[in-house]
Amino acid sequence: MLTIVLGTHNRKKGEELDALLRSAGVTVETLATYSEAIEVVEDGDTFLHNARKKAVEQARHLGRWVLGEDSGLMVDALDGAPGVFSARFSGPEATDGSTNRLLIERLDGVPTERRGAGYVCQMVLADPDGEVRAEARGTCRGRITTEPHGTGGFGYDPLFELLEYHRTFGQMGPAAKSALSHRARAAARLLPQLRKLAAG
Repeated sequence: MLTIVLGTHNRKKGEELDALLRSAGVTVETLATYSEAIEVVEDGDTFLHNARKKAVEQARHLGRWVLGEDSGLMVDALDGAPGVFSARFSGPEATDGSTNRLLIERLDGVPTERRGAGYVCQMVLADPDGEVRAEARGTCRGRITTEPHGTGGFGYDPLFELLEYHRTFGQMGPAAKSALSHRARAAARLLPQLRKLAAG
């Protein structure tokens, strides 16, 4: 059985990825298991660049299979911002609350029809030598609400409304999010590649 280390210290993201990937017949761990894990600098200008860095550098350091993942929110009215800066949109000490407040502030006065946005998730799997063995990307379109709704999920979830469901990810349970999110869609594209590697 293949053991994959998720290249994240984000507990909620780790739990979400674990639930999405276990069906491929792999064992999933997180960086919390490895005290020697390094902090990879996310200085890429694309989600793919950052995901590759997280996978390749951590895999070489740990000598393990590592899944690097980078995701974020791209808001149409903000020309694609916050993008790769989603986690630190409101500064180096950003919290979910501070980033959400800043997003609401930046979109103040923007009409409903111009509040479109998309979540993006890029996944990259590197082997213990740091060679990229699989990649997948998932997206999810929605709209940014004028105030938070729901307490589920994390990040911008309370502000990200799926139009066809008239609810934010913050109002949906984990089961619904695991079927509809950008991370779920990226994982679905990654699973056949994982199964092939696990069987090989």
